[in-house]
Amino acid sequence: MSSTSLSPQPGVEALRRAAPGRVHVPGEAGYDAARTPWNLAAAQHPAVVAEPTSVEEVRALVDAARTAGLRIVPQTTGHAAAALGGRADGALLLQLRHLRGVEVDPAARTARVLGGTTWQEVVAAAAPHGLTAAHGSAGDVGVVGYALSGGLSFYGRRHGLAVEHVRAVELVLPTGELVRATADVEPDLFWACRGAAATLGVVTAVEIDLLPYPDVHAGMLLWDAVHAAAVLPAWLSWTEDLPESVTTSLRVMSFPPLPELPPFLSGRSVVVVDGAVLEDDDVAGALLAPLRTLDPEMDTFTRMPAPGLLEVHMDPPTPTPATSVHALLGPLDADGVAAVLAAATTPSPLLFTELRHLGGALARSNPEGGALTSLPGSYLLHCVGAVVSPEVGAAARAAGEGVLAAMRPWHVDGAALTFVDDVVEGTGSPAQAAFGADALRRLRIVSSVYDPTDAVVAARTLD
Repeated sequence: MSSTSLSPQPGVEALRRAAPGRVHVPGEAGYDAARTPWNLAAAQHPAVVAEPTSVEEVRALVDAARTAGLRIVPQTTGHAAAALGGRADGALLLQLRHLRGVEVDPAARTARVLGGTTWQEVVAAAAPHGLTAAHGSAGDVGVVGYALSGGLSFYGRRHGLAVEHVRAVELVLPTGELVRATADVEPDLFWACRGAAATLGVVTAVEIDLLPYPDVHAGMLLWDAVHAAAVLPAWLSWTEDLPESVTTSLRVMSFPPLPELPPFLSGRSVVVVDGAVLEDDDVAGALLAPLRTLDPEMDTFTRMPAPGLLEVHMDPPTPTPATSVHALLGPLDADGVAAVLAAATTPSPLLFTELRHLGGALARSNPEGGALTSLPGSYLLHCVGAVVSPEVGAAARAAGEGVLAAMRPWHVDGAALTFVDDVVEGTGSPAQAAFGADALRRLRIVSSVYDPTDAVVAARTLD
């Protein structure tokens, strides 16, 4: 079905009745804004876009789509939209960004989070109770997609992947049935949702554990990129013996001269180490001391309210066209350190090359967990470029793939699903790499039970 063929058909009218005033087809006012994801480099051309504001509307839209023969593409913010690779075309795009809300239970240290909610809303709701969450580096990322696909946070080496903190998943199945899956009710579905919920239905809410941090010692250290040859090896050496209370990343970043950038970044190349130290200030200071001997130009590490951690990584505050690639690395010997230094500092179209420190609780599998419970490796290598034009985007992606190729001798098997940014990334299947053969086989069985007609289109597939 083409993206323009549904308009005169009865199916659109049924969808309009399901969500009055919030259903858009090509050519109508509101369609382009509704179909546009956070990653502006991803072109989506669905047959219909619907913006439900309640669970009842989601159920009605799913029923109408099934009757009309439309596949369903649930989307919260669209940070991962590039991975759809055109599979939203001709389908019903369910934009869940208006299905928002957070209910905090401070005694139980949990939150029930509606399907379109972002992390900044959860953190803001938890903060008055002295609590926070295993959020990512950007506050505008959707909770559901991030948490149910793994979720790598600055609390991660102490507390593990965000998916390990999910206690219940509420989703509308392709049949239109609303199900609440927990360890005791629908346990197979709950197992599968913790890693692959987007392949099973439309998640309308999750219940998550919160973390007991009213404040945190966090911040960044910044040097001019001319110091990369000293800073990067020193950071890698520093990470080898850290306690699990410390989770940091290092980025080599290059910025064009833009007036909207702060002066310390505009037109510059810099090295940044940022993250969190879950210790008191004296211990945190002692742990950071080896890096401070390298005389950073900026040092913002301090005790801050827990919501401040959302700002530390300086992720873009508005939708951005981007492309990225990633790989998981094992320990780096002297040759590995030299290789990553050369790859990160060679001039290229990339905005940054990043290493995120893994290990600790991130590496420990939980036999009571879901399909995804851990992330192997010592570091996550992540390369990001801006897609200001198709040519620049292609050059940036090629540069990122070149970095991954240079580091191939140190790759370990695995993938971080929240970093999968395209239909095919590197070689092999991201699902195979992330889950492994046994879990992937079980996921496909569960999917065949709950979505036998393959009605739900996910950015991260089980292929």
